Amino acid sequence: MRYTTNYDIGDRKRGRGINEDSLSLTVFEEGHRDGYRGQRRPPDSDEASDANASDGGDEDTSEGDAENEREGRPANRSAGVFVLADGAGGHDAGDAASYIATTVVAERLAPVAIRAVRSYPDGFDVDLGPNVLPETLGPEDVQAAIEGAVVEAHRDIVRYADESGSQSYTTLVAGVYADGKLHLGWVGDSRAYLVNHAREEIVRLTKDHAVVEEMADAGEIDDVEAHVHPNGNEITRALGGSGHEDPERAFVEVDTRTVRLYAEDTVLATSDGLIDAQTDAPELYEEYVDAGRSESVAETVREAVVTDDEIRDVLLDTDSLSDAAREYVSLANDRGGKDNISVLMFADDTLPPTPETGGLPVRAADPDEDVADRETLIISDE
Repeated sequence: MRYTTNYDIGDRKRGRGINEDSLSLTVFEEGHRDGYRGQRRPPDSDEASDANASDGGDEDTSEGDAENEREGRPANRSAGVFVLADGAGGHDAGDAASYIATTVVAERLAPVAIRAVRSYPDGFDVDLGPNVLPETLGPEDVQAAIEGAVVEAHRDIVRYADESGSQSYTTLVAGVYADGKLHLGWVGDSRAYLVNHAREEIVRLTKDHAVVEEMADAGEIDDVEAHVHPNGNEITRALGGSGHEDPERAFVEVDTRTVRLYAEDTVLATSDGLIDAQTDAPELYEEYVDAGRSESVAETVREAVVTDDEIRDVLLDTDSLSDAAREYVSLANDRGGKDNISVLMFADDTLPPTPETGGLPVRAADPDEDVADRETLIISDE
């Protein structure tokens, strides 16, 4: 399994702000016999595994064992948990909220990932009886575990807000990867994408809990307006609160789903600092609307913002995950560096290859949409 992480405070906040993003990646590698499904790691892989990367700094944090790069070394069975959280800008203690979210969810879900992969010893041609194996976890079981972990983190953030007298909020996207499947849960507008190198396509795996997303769903705005809409900083769901809720009974709705992965897939999780890098968005919105939504101005908007197609092209055009992670940070800062930017990526070359012909399972959260929105503002009844 190859992976990398990177994050940055963002040019606009550099020297006069803090990084409220937090991320965690826990990787479990199990080696036995000839390796998972008998396949071998490409000898030129520059990311490795067998390590945990958690809460790094404003630099690439790719970790791993260089020995795994040797030609002929068995490709291990991999499992992992990732969590990425973006503390809400404009609120007290968003950095504490994102830290609580990533650490609590990672702690709860790491055993789930290991148990899920342990339930299938046939990958190593090991025949174990039911009295030895744990109870098999289905997609619904893993999704329920993700929801439970996120709700627990939500309650801890509410508890922190109550004790500190602050408003403490964060978005979150989390995933459990095991046995060739990615199980996702998310709250807010931090996103997960999937880039398939064989078919050179990108799909968005999550759907934002955001005002602009709702407007696009209702057909009130087009995809160009969605990139630069004045309400693009408003989200409709987040972890945490202002301390007026009972922590023991606090609840947040978590969206969950499961998708199958292939060897040519790269999973990318990112905070909205990548999507929402443009500092001139309100002016671009007015220009587009005043021009009658002309195609020429639409192209100007697309060139100024970070689109899903551009996110895809970075991964397709770079030589490694760590190079892509650095390019995403540079791209966000070049487009304005409006907010903190965090990215996390992984791929597993031991999975079955992408089918050369025929259709793939539907993996996009909304195949008919490509909507982008921006920096975080909580819409609350309080």
